[in-house]
Amino acid sequence: MGVVVLFSGSRPFYAQSVPVPKFFDLNERFERPDLAGLSRLRFLTTVDFPPFNYIDQNGNLSGYNIDLIRALCSELKVEDICQIEALPWDELVIRLKSGGGEAVIAGLAPTAENRMELAFSRPYMRFPARFISLQDIEPAQPFSAWIRLQRIGVIGNTAHERMLSAYFPGIDVVTFESNRQLYQAFKEKSVNIAFGDGLAFSMWLSDPLADHCCKFIGDPYPGIGYLGEGMRIAVRQKNLRLVLAIDYVMQLLERKGKLAELYLRYFPIGFY
Repeated sequence: MGVVVLFSGSRPFYAQSVPVPKFFDLNERFERPDLAGLSRLRFLTTVDFPPFNYIDQNGNLSGYNIDLIRALCSELKVEDICQIEALPWDELVIRLKSGGGEAVIAGLAPTAENRMELAFSRPYMRFPARFISLQDIEPAQPFSAWIRLQRIGVIGNTAHERMLSAYFPGIDVVTFESNRQLYQAFKEKSVNIAFGDGLAFSMWLSDPLADHCCKFIGDPYPGIGYLGEGMRIAVRQKNLRLVLAIDYVMQLLERKGKLAELYLRYFPIGFY
């Protein structure tokens, strides 16, 4: 796929009274970036990870990551050299390492293997596990004791099932093969509480097909040892100054409320 020009229209902002995650310590001091001599800043991504990167109904590359790139480039004052190229997933690292781009923003995990050749920014998004329930469920306090008495639906053979068993040993669990089956069980009220991916739950709760049946209950569970280190931007190891620039600007965007705006724009039913 070709390069997409930045700074086209974006999705409207929806103000919502929902908890907004914080990923940067605003008291931490980041070095102001020096990008002198940078002649191009091309971000590589995919088109199949909605709502982070996807093709919209007008055929434009859109999503949270795309709007984040716009904000990053604007704050760095490098809009004139900013580009985005969408590629198949298995070509991203190859293109980056060959010099066909300066950064990958597509959910590439900072595994030990990837860290041998790539450097990663601080996380700008994590996907916590959450409980959801039918609307008429009112949890008792303390929540951790109450939830142990409930029958919980979860997708089997997943990190979320392992988390549930580790955090609440002995809990009554019903496993499902897919989210579709789990959601159908909610509609039929054969289960009334579930544990799983907060992002996926958020997308379903905002879907008209959910018919306002359910809600989040309890707090988010980061589960870093189970759910990974979150969304980061990857660059080549020899381009460490770009990582420092990205971290600097990310903190600035959080301080200015831009990260909160993007979160509420794309996740009006927040998963934090």
